[in-house]
Amino acid sequence: MDEQMIITGVSDGVATVTMNRPDRHNAFDETLIAALTEVIGTLGSDPAVRAIVLRGAGKSFSAGGDLGWMRRMADYGEAQNLDDARRLEALMRTLDGVAKPTIAAVQGPAYGGGVGLVACCDIAIASDNAKFVLSEVKLGLVPAVISPYVIAAIGARAARRYFLTAETFSALEAHRLGLVHEVVPGHMLDAAVAKVAAALAANGPGAIARCKALITGVTTLPKADLPEFTARAIAEARASAEGREGVGAFLEKRPPRW
Repeated sequence: MDEQMIITGVSDGVATVTMNRPDRHNAFDETLIAALTEVIGTLGSDPAVRAIVLRGAGKSFSAGGDLGWMRRMADYGEAQNLDDARRLEALMRTLDGVAKPTIAAVQGPAYGGGVGLVACCDIAIASDNAKFVLSEVKLGLVPAVISPYVIAAIGARAARRYFLTAETFSALEAHRLGLVHEVVPGHMLDAAVAKVAAALAANGPGAIARCKALITGVTTLPKADLPEFTARAIAEARASAEGREGVGAFLEKRPPRW
């Protein structure tokens, strides 16, 4: 992993992953894509990590695809382009599916694939000066691998506008659409993120992972499968060591030990 492109740190169970290409507005190329995929996977399997915060260094969250990377891709054949696209898809899938809760701290512009990163995180908090654009059509491209996550966040109707127009929209509009959960003044972003991260870190880590799997199941399984799926989900949680500890701690009026 290229340590200069990614800065990580863990404090009180909260891991912070910072994309560190401020001179390029944290645009990603094949190296940053590989580094992010690796570090998110590693943190996802670390029992000491209770939550992951994703942020960008400098003025921008992420400008999406790096221009130099896109120039190289233009010279690739179809097979090379497909391999490259699969690696970007793997990053989005890894971020979306990691068992640990994730927070996007959006302090500035998020363009193209940067919007995809925001949509893949469980929670997104933006400063009031952040802005967003799904800019692919301006380059004759499509927001393909990020589309499942962005559409899940903003809905197909809003995607019909913003995928097709490549208009820039504000943090308040991103909040209205459901892309971000909270908008705060820039000087309050760190505190807002820390507050949510602390709340996540205090909850049962197994229960959080089960909740993420629950949401995926409920939104993707056939309706006929949901009664058994949800019954099994609560039964397994109740029977788990963490579930027994959580209920016991509540009844005994003490903090849970996890």
